[in-house]
Amino acid sequence: MRTILVVGAGPSGLQLALGLLAEDYDVTLVDPRGPEEIRSGRVMSTQCLFGPALRRERRHGLDLWGDRAPRVTGVGVRVTGPDGGPAEVDWVGRLDEPARSVDQRLTLSAWADLFARGGGRVLRHRVTPEDLADLAPGHDLVVVAAGRGALGGLFPRDERRSPFTAPQRVLSLAYVTGADHHPDGDVLGRTAVRGAGELFTLPTLSVNGPCQALMVEAVPGGPLDHPRPPGATGEDVLSAMLDVLRRHAPREHERFARARLADPLGALHGSHTPVVREPVARLADGTPVLGMADTVVSNDPVTAQGANMASLCADVYRRAIVDHGTRPFDETFMRAAFASYWRHARQVTAWSRVMLNGPHHVWELYRLADRHQPTADRFANSFGDPSGLIDWFLHPERATAYADGVRRSLAVSSHLPIS
Repeated sequence: MRTILVVGAGPSGLQLALGLLAEDYDVTLVDPRGPEEIRSGRVMSTQCLFGPALRRERRHGLDLWGDRAPRVTGVGVRVTGPDGGPAEVDWVGRLDEPARSVDQRLTLSAWADLFARGGGRVLRHRVTPEDLADLAPGHDLVVVAAGRGALGGLFPRDERRSPFTAPQRVLSLAYVTGADHHPDGDVLGRTAVRGAGELFTLPTLSVNGPCQALMVEAVPGGPLDHPRPPGATGEDVLSAMLDVLRRHAPREHERFARARLADPLGALHGSHTPVVREPVARLADGTPVLGMADTVVSNDPVTAQGANMASLCADVYRRAIVDHGTRPFDETFMRAAFASYWRHARQVTAWSRVMLNGPHHVWELYRLADRHQPTADRFANSFGDPSGLIDWFLHPERATAYADGVRRSLAVSSHLPIS
Protein backbone atom coordinates (compact mmCIF):
# COMPACT_ATOMS: atom_id res chain seq x y z
CA MET A 1 0.00 0.00 0.00
CA ARG A 2 1.40 3.38 -1.00
CA THR A 3 1.88 5.95 1.75
CA ILE A 4 0.87 9.59 1.32
CA LEU A 5 1.60 12.45 3.73
CA VAL A 6 -0.74 15.46 3.47
CA VAL A 7 0.33 18.52 5.45
CA GLY A 8 -2.60 20.81 6.27
CA ALA A 9 -6.24 20.10 7.11
CA GLY A 10 -7.71 22.92 5.06
CA PRO A 11 -10.29 22.38 2.32
CA SER A 12 -7.83 21.09 -0.28
CA GLY A 13 -5.79 18.90 2.06
CA LEU A 14 -8.80 17.29 3.68
CA GLN A 15 -10.56 16.58 0.40
CA LEU A 16 -7.40 15.04 -1.04
CA ALA A 17 -6.78 12.98 2.12
CA LEU A 18 -10.37 11.70 2.20
CA GLY A 19 -10.34 10.94 -1.52
CA LEU A 20 -7.12 8.93 -1.28
CA LEU A 21 -8.32 7.13 1.84
CA ALA A 22 -11.37 5.99 -0.14
CA GLU A 23 -8.95 4.66 -2.81
CA ASP A 24 -7.20 2.48 -0.16
CA TYR A 25 -4.06 4.55 0.23
CA ASP A 26 -2.28 4.76 3.57
CA VAL A 27 -2.79 8.48 4.30
CA THR A 28 -1.35 10.55 7.12
CA LEU A 29 -2.77 14.02 7.71
CA VAL A 30 -0.75 16.54 9.72
CA ASP A 31 -2.33 19.62 11.29
CA PRO A 32 -2.08 21.24 14.73
CA ARG A 33 -5.88 21.46 15.10
CA GLY A 34 -8.36 18.73 15.88
CA PRO A 35 -12.02 18.80 14.83
CA GLU A 36 -13.23 20.52 18.00
CA GLU A 37 -10.53 23.18 17.81
CA ILE A 38 -11.46 23.92 14.21
CA ARG A 39 -15.16 24.16 14.99
CA SER A 40 -14.73 26.37 18.05
CA GLY A 41 -12.01 28.56 16.51
CA ARG A 42 -12.06 31.83 14.60
CA VAL A 43 -13.79 32.09 11.24
CA MET A 44 -11.28 31.45 8.45
CA SER A 45 -12.92 32.96 5.38
CA THR A 46 -16.10 33.43 3.46
CA GLN A 47 -16.75 30.97 0.67
CA CYS A 48 -19.41 30.17 -1.89
CA LEU A 49 -19.33 26.80 -3.64
CA PHE A 50 -20.81 26.66 -7.11
CA GLY A 51 -22.26 23.77 -9.09
CA PRO A 52 -19.12 21.77 -10.06
CA ALA A 53 -17.64 21.89 -6.54
CA LEU A 54 -20.97 20.91 -4.97
CA ARG A 55 -21.24 17.99 -7.37
CA ARG A 56 -17.79 16.81 -6.31
CA GLU A 57 -18.84 16.97 -2.66
CA ARG A 58 -21.92 14.87 -3.39
CA ARG A 59 -19.92 12.36 -5.42
CA HIS A 60 -17.45 11.80 -2.58
CA GLY A 61 -20.00 11.76 0.25
CA LEU A 62 -18.91 15.12 1.65
CA ASP A 63 -22.16 17.03 1.19
CA LEU A 64 -23.36 17.12 4.79
CA TRP A 65 -25.34 20.38 4.73
CA GLY A 66 -27.44 20.31 1.57
CA ASP A 67 -30.71 20.40 3.48
CA ARG A 68 -29.65 23.15 5.92
CA ALA A 69 -27.61 25.73 4.01
CA PRO A 70 -29.38 28.50 2.05
CA ARG A 71 -29.56 28.00 -1.72
CA VAL A 72 -27.76 30.84 -3.49
CA THR A 73 -29.68 31.40 -6.72
CA GLY A 74 -27.86 34.30 -8.36
CA VAL A 75 -24.96 36.75 -8.43
CA GLY A 76 -25.83 40.42 -8.04
CA VAL A 77 -23.64 43.25 -9.32
CA ARG A 78 -24.01 46.87 -8.33
CA VAL A 79 -21.63 49.70 -9.28
CA THR A 80 -21.51 53.01 -7.41
CA GLY A 81 -19.17 55.94 -6.94
CA PRO A 82 -17.19 56.45 -3.69
CA ASP A 83 -19.87 58.80 -2.38
CA GLY A 84 -22.42 55.98 -2.31
CA GLY A 85 -24.77 57.78 -4.67
CA PRO A 86 -27.24 56.21 -7.11
CA ALA A 87 -26.06 52.98 -8.71
CA GLU A 88 -24.66 53.13 -12.23
CA VAL A 89 -25.75 49.52 -12.77
CA ASP A 90 -27.73 47.13 -10.60
CA TRP A 91 -28.59 43.63 -11.83
CA VAL A 92 -28.70 39.97 -10.83
CA GLY A 93 -27.48 37.11 -12.99
CA ARG A 94 -29.31 33.83 -12.50
CA LEU A 95 -27.36 30.66 -11.71
CA ASP A 96 -28.16 27.50 -13.67
CA GLU A 97 -27.32 25.47 -10.54
CA PRO A 98 -27.82 26.82 -7.00
CA ALA A 99 -24.66 27.62 -5.08
CA ARG A 100 -24.13 27.31 -1.34
CA SER A 101 -22.06 28.82 1.44
CA VAL A 102 -21.10 26.90 4.58
CA ASP A 103 -18.72 28.20 7.24
CA GLN A 104 -15.46 26.26 6.92
CA ARG A 105 -15.44 25.70 10.65
CA LEU A 106 -18.38 23.35 10.03
CA THR A 107 -17.05 21.65 6.91
CA LEU A 108 -13.45 21.17 7.98
CA SER A 109 -14.26 19.91 11.47
CA ALA A 110 -16.75 17.39 10.07
CA TRP A 111 -14.37 16.22 7.36
CA ALA A 112 -11.49 15.89 9.84
CA ASP A 113 -13.71 13.68 11.97
CA LEU A 114 -14.68 11.59 8.91
CA PHE A 115 -11.01 11.12 8.06
CA ALA A 116 -10.11 9.91 11.54
CA ARG A 117 -13.12 7.60 11.80
CA GLY A 118 -12.37 6.21 8.34
CA GLY A 119 -8.96 4.94 9.43
CA GLY A 120 -6.73 7.81 8.39
CA ARG A 121 -3.64 8.54 10.43
CA VAL A 122 -3.66 11.94 12.18
CA LEU A 123 -0.66 13.79 13.57
CA ARG A 124 -1.52 16.82 15.69
CA HIS A 125 1.54 18.85 14.98
CA ARG A 126 2.53 22.27 13.63
CA VAL A 127 5.03 21.41 10.91
CA THR A 128 8.15 23.46 10.26
CA PRO A 129 10.39 22.92 7.23
CA GLU A 130 12.74 21.00 9.52
CA ASP A 131 9.89 18.77 10.73
CA LEU A 132 8.90 18.09 7.14
CA ALA A 133 12.40 16.85 6.38
CA ASP A 134 12.04 14.36 9.26
CA LEU A 135 8.56 13.19 8.22
CA ALA A 136 9.07 12.86 4.48
CA PRO A 137 11.33 9.76 4.32
CA GLY A 138 8.56 7.47 5.59
CA HIS A 139 6.19 8.29 2.70
CA ASP A 140 6.00 7.71 -1.04
CA LEU A 141 4.60 11.20 -1.62
CA VAL A 142 4.41 14.40 0.43
CA VAL A 143 1.77 17.00 -0.45
CA VAL A 144 1.83 20.41 1.22
CA ALA A 145 -1.63 21.95 1.58
CA ALA A 146 -0.71 24.43 4.29
CA GLY A 147 -2.34 27.50 2.76
CA ARG A 148 -0.40 30.74 2.97
CA GLY A 149 1.62 29.75 6.04
CA ALA A 150 5.36 29.48 6.52
CA LEU A 151 5.63 26.25 4.56
CA GLY A 152 4.55 28.11 1.45
CA GLY A 153 7.95 29.81 1.54
CA LEU A 154 9.55 26.49 0.60
CA PHE A 155 8.09 26.89 -2.89
CA PRO A 156 9.94 29.46 -5.03
CA ARG A 157 7.90 32.39 -6.28
CA ASP A 158 7.07 32.18 -10.00
CA GLU A 159 7.99 35.73 -11.00
CA ARG A 160 6.56 35.38 -14.51
CA ARG A 161 3.10 34.60 -13.16
CA SER A 162 3.20 36.85 -10.07
CA PRO A 163 2.86 40.54 -10.98
CA PHE A 164 1.89 41.68 -7.48
CA THR A 165 4.43 42.42 -4.76
CA ALA A 166 1.98 43.78 -2.17
CA PRO A 167 -1.62 43.14 -1.08
CA GLN A 168 -4.16 44.51 -3.55
CA ARG A 169 -7.00 44.61 -1.01
CA VAL A 170 -7.39 44.89 2.75
CA LEU A 171 -9.99 42.32 3.76
CA SER A 172 -12.57 42.46 6.55
CA LEU A 173 -15.31 39.91 7.03
CA ALA A 174 -18.00 39.13 9.56
CA TYR A 175 -20.73 36.53 9.95
CA VAL A 176 -23.77 38.31 11.32
CA THR A 177 -27.38 37.90 12.32
CA GLY A 178 -30.04 40.62 12.30
CA ALA A 179 -29.37 41.75 8.72
CA ASP A 180 -32.08 42.06 6.10
CA HIS A 181 -32.00 39.79 3.05
CA HIS A 182 -30.75 41.04 -0.28
CA PRO A 183 -33.69 42.71 -2.09
CA ASP A 184 -33.42 40.10 -4.86
CA GLY A 185 -33.44 37.08 -2.55
CA ASP A 186 -30.65 34.65 -1.69
CA VAL A 187 -27.90 35.95 -3.96
CA LEU A 188 -24.19 36.59 -3.72
CA GLY A 189 -24.24 40.39 -3.78
CA ARG A 190 -21.26 42.35 -5.07
CA THR A 191 -21.13 46.15 -4.87
CA ALA A 192 -18.16 47.67 -6.69
CA VAL A 193 -17.27 51.11 -5.37
CA ARG A 194 -15.30 52.68 -8.19
CA GLY A 195 -11.64 53.14 -7.33
CA ALA A 196 -12.15 52.08 -3.71
CA GLY A 197 -12.89 48.34 -3.63
CA GLU A 198 -15.80 45.94 -3.28
CA LEU A 199 -18.45 44.87 -0.78
CA PHE A 200 -19.82 41.33 -0.72
CA THR A 201 -22.89 39.93 1.00
CA LEU A 202 -23.89 36.28 1.10
CA PRO A 203 -26.44 34.07 2.86
CA THR A 204 -24.55 31.32 4.66
CA LEU A 205 -24.73 28.56 7.23
CA SER A 206 -22.46 29.10 10.22
CA VAL A 207 -21.81 27.34 13.52
CA ASN A 208 -24.97 28.75 15.12
CA GLY A 209 -27.23 28.36 12.09
CA PRO A 210 -28.15 30.44 9.01
CA CYS A 211 -26.85 34.01 8.89
CA GLN A 212 -25.34 36.54 6.51
CA ALA A 213 -21.69 36.99 5.59
CA LEU A 214 -20.41 40.50 4.95
CA MET A 215 -17.00 41.21 3.43
CA VAL A 216 -15.25 44.48 2.57
CA GLU A 217 -12.36 44.40 0.08
CA ALA A 218 -10.69 47.79 0.36
CA VAL A 219 -8.04 49.25 -1.91
CA PRO A 220 -5.17 49.87 0.55
CA GLY A 221 -5.27 53.46 1.75
CA GLY A 222 -8.56 54.13 -0.03
CA PRO A 223 -11.88 55.30 1.40
CA LEU A 224 -13.03 51.74 2.27
CA ASP A 225 -9.81 51.00 4.17
CA HIS A 226 -10.77 51.62 7.79
CA PRO A 227 -7.70 51.14 10.05
CA ARG A 228 -8.06 48.70 12.97
CA PRO A 229 -6.28 49.24 16.29
CA PRO A 230 -3.87 46.55 17.48
CA GLY A 231 -5.79 43.79 19.22
CA ALA A 232 -9.09 44.77 17.58
CA THR A 233 -11.99 42.53 18.61
CA GLY A 234 -14.60 41.03 16.33
CA GLU A 235 -16.96 43.77 17.47
CA ASP A 236 -14.36 46.37 16.43
CA VAL A 237 -14.06 44.79 12.99
CA LEU A 238 -17.84 44.76 12.49
CA SER A 239 -18.21 48.33 13.76
CA ALA A 240 -15.57 49.56 11.29
CA MET A 241 -17.26 47.69 8.43
CA LEU A 242 -20.63 49.21 9.26
CA ASP A 243 -19.04 52.67 9.30
CA VAL A 244 -17.65 52.00 5.80
CA LEU A 245 -21.12 50.96 4.63
CA ARG A 246 -22.72 54.03 6.18
CA ARG A 247 -20.32 56.34 4.35
CA HIS A 248 -19.98 54.61 0.99
CA ALA A 249 -22.78 52.06 0.54
CA PRO A 250 -25.96 53.37 2.17
CA ARG A 251 -28.20 50.71 0.64
CA GLU A 252 -26.08 47.93 2.15
CA HIS A 253 -25.87 49.87 5.42
CA GLU A 254 -29.64 49.92 5.61
CA ARG A 255 -29.64 46.13 5.34
CA PHE A 256 -26.90 45.62 7.95
CA ALA A 257 -27.56 48.51 10.36
CA ARG A 258 -28.95 46.13 13.02
CA ALA A 259 -26.39 43.37 12.40
CA ARG A 260 -24.54 41.71 15.25
CA LEU A 261 -21.86 39.03 15.22
CA ALA A 262 -23.24 35.53 14.78
CA ASP A 263 -20.60 34.33 17.28
CA PRO A 264 -17.74 36.01 19.16
CA LEU A 265 -15.11 34.63 16.76
CA GLY A 266 -17.11 35.33 13.62
CA ALA A 267 -15.00 38.23 12.28
CA LEU A 268 -11.60 38.55 10.62
CA HIS A 269 -9.35 41.31 9.28
CA GLY A 270 -6.14 41.08 7.24
CA SER A 271 -4.55 40.99 3.81
CA HIS A 272 -2.32 38.87 1.61
CA THR A 273 -0.39 39.26 -1.61
CA PRO A 274 -1.65 37.20 -4.57
CA VAL A 275 1.15 34.92 -5.76
CA VAL A 276 1.88 31.90 -7.94
CA ARG A 277 4.70 29.63 -6.79
CA GLU A 278 6.62 26.76 -8.31
CA PRO A 279 4.73 23.53 -7.58
CA VAL A 280 7.76 21.56 -6.35
CA ALA A 281 10.02 22.32 -3.41
CA ARG A 282 13.09 20.36 -2.38
CA LEU A 283 13.88 19.62 1.23
CA ALA A 284 17.39 19.83 2.66
CA ASP A 285 18.15 16.24 1.64
CA GLY A 286 16.86 16.80 -1.90
CA THR A 287 13.46 15.13 -1.43
CA PRO A 288 10.84 16.75 -3.67
CA VAL A 289 7.46 17.72 -2.19
CA LEU A 290 4.35 18.81 -4.06
CA GLY A 291 2.40 22.00 -3.25
CA MET A 292 -1.32 22.26 -3.84
CA ALA A 293 -4.14 24.82 -4.05
CA ASP A 294 -3.42 28.18 -2.39
CA THR A 295 -0.04 27.05 -1.10
CA VAL A 296 1.17 27.54 -4.68
CA VAL A 297 -1.64 29.51 -6.40
CA SER A 298 -3.05 32.17 -4.09
CA ASN A 299 -5.53 34.65 -5.57
CA ASP A 300 -7.41 37.51 -4.02
CA PRO A 301 -10.96 36.43 -3.01
CA VAL A 302 -12.50 39.05 -5.31
CA THR A 303 -13.76 36.25 -7.60
CA ALA A 304 -15.03 33.96 -4.79
CA GLN A 305 -12.99 31.05 -6.16
CA GLY A 306 -10.80 29.92 -3.25
CA ALA A 307 -12.91 27.03 -1.96
CA ASN A 308 -13.90 26.04 -5.50
CA MET A 309 -10.28 25.82 -6.60
CA ALA A 310 -9.34 23.88 -3.47
CA SER A 311 -12.01 21.33 -4.41
CA LEU A 312 -10.79 21.18 -8.00
CA CYS A 313 -7.13 20.82 -7.03
CA ALA A 314 -7.94 17.95 -4.65
CA ASP A 315 -9.84 16.18 -7.43
CA VAL A 316 -7.11 16.71 -10.03
CA TYR A 317 -4.33 15.54 -7.69
CA ARG A 318 -6.31 12.51 -6.48
CA ARG A 319 -6.86 11.33 -10.05
CA ALA A 320 -3.21 11.97 -10.95
CA ILE A 321 -2.00 9.94 -7.95
CA VAL A 322 -4.32 7.02 -8.61
CA ASP A 323 -3.59 6.97 -12.34
CA HIS A 324 0.16 6.96 -11.64
CA GLY A 325 -0.06 3.45 -10.21
CA THR A 326 3.12 2.10 -8.63
CA ARG A 327 5.56 4.38 -10.43
CA PRO A 328 7.73 6.75 -8.36
CA PHE A 329 6.21 10.10 -7.37
CA ASP A 330 9.16 12.03 -8.72
CA GLU A 331 9.44 15.66 -9.77
CA THR A 332 8.23 14.84 -13.28
CA PHE A 333 5.01 13.43 -11.83
CA MET A 334 4.57 16.43 -9.54
CA ARG A 335 4.97 18.98 -12.30
CA ALA A 336 2.59 17.07 -14.55
CA ALA A 337 -0.05 16.95 -11.78
CA PHE A 338 0.28 20.68 -11.20
CA ALA A 339 0.13 21.38 -14.94
CA SER A 340 -3.24 19.61 -15.07
CA TYR A 341 -4.46 21.87 -12.28
CA TRP A 342 -2.90 25.02 -13.74
CA ARG A 343 -4.88 24.61 -16.97
CA HIS A 344 -7.92 25.54 -14.87
CA ALA A 345 -6.26 27.71 -12.21
CA ARG A 346 -4.68 30.08 -14.74
CA GLN A 347 -8.16 31.16 -15.84
CA VAL A 348 -9.03 32.13 -12.27
CA THR A 349 -5.70 33.88 -11.79
CA ALA A 350 -6.29 35.92 -14.96
CA TRP A 351 -9.86 36.69 -13.90
CA SER A 352 -8.74 37.84 -10.45
CA ARG A 353 -6.22 40.23 -11.96
CA VAL A 354 -8.84 41.73 -14.25
CA MET A 355 -11.31 42.17 -11.40
CA LEU A 356 -8.68 43.78 -9.17
CA ASN A 357 -7.55 46.20 -11.86
CA GLY A 358 -11.05 47.08 -13.13
CA PRO A 359 -10.18 47.95 -16.74
CA HIS A 360 -12.61 50.00 -18.82
CA HIS A 361 -14.05 47.05 -20.73
CA VAL A 362 -15.27 45.41 -17.48
CA TRP A 363 -17.41 48.43 -16.63
CA GLU A 364 -18.79 48.40 -20.17
CA LEU A 365 -19.78 44.75 -19.81
CA TYR A 366 -21.46 45.54 -16.47
CA ARG A 367 -23.50 48.25 -18.18
CA LEU A 368 -24.42 45.85 -20.97
CA ALA A 369 -25.61 43.24 -18.46
CA ASP A 370 -27.84 45.86 -16.86
CA ARG A 371 -30.08 45.73 -19.95
CA HIS A 372 -29.26 42.27 -21.33
CA GLN A 373 -30.20 39.42 -19.00
CA PRO A 374 -28.29 36.71 -20.93
CA THR A 375 -25.05 38.64 -20.31
CA ALA A 376 -25.87 38.92 -16.61
CA ASP A 377 -26.61 35.18 -16.49
CA ARG A 378 -23.41 34.35 -18.38
CA PHE A 379 -21.34 36.32 -15.88
CA ALA A 380 -23.07 34.65 -12.93
CA ASN A 381 -22.47 31.16 -14.28
CA SER A 382 -18.79 31.94 -14.87
CA PHE A 383 -18.35 31.58 -11.10
CA GLY A 384 -19.04 27.87 -11.57
CA ASP A 385 -16.97 27.53 -14.75
CA PRO A 386 -14.52 30.39 -15.38
CA SER A 387 -12.98 28.71 -18.43
CA GLY A 388 -15.25 30.55 -20.89
CA LEU A 389 -14.31 34.01 -19.63
CA ILE A 390 -11.36 34.16 -22.00
CA ASP A 391 -13.82 34.27 -24.92
CA TRP A 392 -15.63 37.45 -23.89
CA PHE A 393 -14.60 38.98 -20.56
CA LEU A 394 -10.86 38.89 -19.92
CA HIS A 395 -9.50 40.64 -23.03
CA PRO A 396 -10.58 44.14 -24.15
CA GLU A 397 -10.80 43.22 -27.84
CA ARG A 398 -12.94 40.14 -27.24
CA ALA A 399 -15.11 42.01 -24.74
CA THR A 400 -15.70 44.78 -27.28
CA ALA A 401 -16.53 42.28 -30.03
CA TYR A 402 -18.97 40.49 -27.72
CA ALA A 403 -20.65 43.72 -26.60
CA ASP A 404 -20.93 44.99 -30.20
CA GLY A 405 -22.56 41.70 -31.22
CA VAL A 406 -25.09 41.93 -28.38
CA ARG A 407 -25.92 45.54 -29.22
CA ARG A 408 -26.48 44.69 -32.88
CA SER A 409 -28.76 41.85 -31.84
CA LEU A 410 -30.70 44.15 -29.51
CA ALA A 411 -31.01 46.80 -32.19
CA VAL A 412 -32.37 44.29 -34.70
CA SER A 413 -34.81 42.72 -32.25
CA SER A 414 -36.14 46.11 -31.17
CA HIS A 415 -37.35 46.74 -34.75
CA LEU A 416 -39.07 43.42 -35.21
CA PRO A 417 -42.84 43.56 -35.51
CA ILE A 418 -44.71 42.50 -32.39
CA SER A 419 -46.48 39.22 -32.92
